[in-house]
Amino acid sequence: MPPTELPPTKDRPLIPTLRRFLPYLWPADAPGLKLRIVVAMTFVVLSKVVQVYVAAYALRYAVDAMSGRNDWGVGDLPQFVMLMIFGYAAGRLSSVVFDNLRNVVFERVGQEATRALAATVFRHLHQLSLRFHLERRTGAVTKVVERGTKSIDTMLYFMLFNIAPTILELCFVMQIFWSNFGFWLVGSTLVMIVVYIGFTRVVTDWRNALRTRMNDLDTGAVAHAVDSLLNFETVKYFGAEDREARRYDAAIGAYANAAVKSENSLAWLNIGQSLITNLMLGGGMAFVAWGWAHGRFSPGDVVFVSTLLSQLFRPLDLLGMVYRTIRQGVIDMAAMFDLLDTGAEIVDAPGAVPLKVDRGHVRFEDVHFGYEPGRDILKGIDLDVPAGHTLAVVGPSGAGKSTLARLMYRFYDLTGGRITIDGQDISTVTQASVRAAIGIVPQDTVLFNDTIGYNIAYGREGAGEDEIVRAAKGAAIAGFIERQPDQYETRVGERGLKLSGGEKQRVAIARTLLKDPPILILDEATSALDSRTEAEILGTLQAIERGRTTIVIAHRLSTVVHADQIVVLDNGLVAERGTHAELLRKNGLYADMWARQAQERQEALAAE
Repeated sequence: MPPTELPPTKDRPLIPTLRRFLPYLWPADAPGLKLRIVVAMTFVVLSKVVQVYVAAYALRYAVDAMSGRNDWGVGDLPQFVMLMIFGYAAGRLSSVVFDNLRNVVFERVGQEATRALAATVFRHLHQLSLRFHLERRTGAVTKVVERGTKSIDTMLYFMLFNIAPTILELCFVMQIFWSNFGFWLVGSTLVMIVVYIGFTRVVTDWRNALRTRMNDLDTGAVAHAVDSLLNFETVKYFGAEDREARRYDAAIGAYANAAVKSENSLAWLNIGQSLITNLMLGGGMAFVAWGWAHGRFSPGDVVFVSTLLSQLFRPLDLLGMVYRTIRQGVIDMAAMFDLLDTGAEIVDAPGAVPLKVDRGHVRFEDVHFGYEPGRDILKGIDLDVPAGHTLAVVGPSGAGKSTLARLMYRFYDLTGGRITIDGQDISTVTQASVRAAIGIVPQDTVLFNDTIGYNIAYGREGAGEDEIVRAAKGAAIAGFIERQPDQYETRVGERGLKLSGGEKQRVAIARTLLKDPPILILDEATSALDSRTEAEILGTLQAIERGRTTIVIAHRLSTVVHADQIVVLDNGLVAERGTHAELLRKNGLYADMWARQAQERQEALAAE
């Protein structure tokens, strides 16, 4: 089975999980929803009262009258029988009407509870750290959220409209049995119900273990499918379609086997439940028939007991499904609550205030950082980027260049040193204000599966159409957009795959232009492009750098020769710093990299 990257589902305590959910069901600031719950429960009571005390009694009196009994002094027995039959039918109809009115009134409550909890989880997922999202599979996380939110409405329905009404009906029936038939029928009914519940619980717990395994396999299959489809280009690059298909087939095959075992176990549950209920039904009717033979009960009493027991056992027949659904719902909800309990790695400091950017002066002061304890990526970095200047950071792969951008965005906290903007330590101000002050054009531009206009407008919420067009012109992509049949309504596809690399980069530039940040980060913004497209975009990038504090992270040295200062990172340390000309004169690491890349360019030109 492919790994799910989430812990396997496990049994959870029922009461604590339900108690945690109650605020969503009974929201303190929504009196209208509370009123709906009260009205719905009123309909529940009315339905059971009509079902037990109107319909059942009407049928009892009708049968007794038809057998010639007339203890009520009725003059016209046929007319009385007809009235009782109509009363029985009216009672059954009223019960159905009350049940459906209950559903109508309560539906808004269930949907609002689901909406509120789902929105809370979604918001929390966006607040979690980058490390969390890098370590978890998106498909597995979304499956947990989907199951958790879907279980809410089902659990509410069964608990409020199956278990609660059944308990209420049991109380009514026991009162009637006690007053009409004595202790023996009450005692035997209670014993059989206890046996029924015990059997159902034991078998259902066994089935739950099978179902839990089935759900874990389902989660793994979905997680693998989503991961595989998101990386379908890589799959095709390596001709691994059959390999991926085999892995997915193995995953869903394991799920299918678990599903067969789970569904087959339902037959044993149904057979056992039916045996217990029919023993009770037959025993109860035999007891009344014995009493009738001794002149204690009437023929109507036999029908009366049969009707009440049949009505009582009808919801009990669903007890296994109800119990299983509630237990599974608790598991699914608890898994979702586990996500809510996952703390954000990066949080605002107590009393954090918004960052105030006057000039955009950025400093890295003795910065130490490692993604894992004991393995530092940056080992004491000092950088100074005056306001309006451009700093280029170059060096071999793994030197820690892109890590600088992540640290500026506070995706991680430093293990030593500090980063300041206009003298303010970014760890002491709010994360939102830091990210609002920085714009980035990343190496791998990933776009939303929406329109070009939407992706550009994402740079600043509430941006107008004219601003979007100006940003597109600034990024030199307006001409391309206007040539499309749908222009700014052109859809870009999953992750922007309908656009070329250069077009995606220009959309990213336009998005950043629209944000208009005082500090700009260009993180390998042209490394994935061909030389011609890179040359075209470089001009655009250098234009938007003017007047902004800019940090250019690059591998190709030809893209940073214009920088006011170039820093060469090597093994987490600053190896060299200076302008392009100064670094060439030093004849050190930078000069060696420059010579090697120049030779590679010459060889590439010679090969064309």
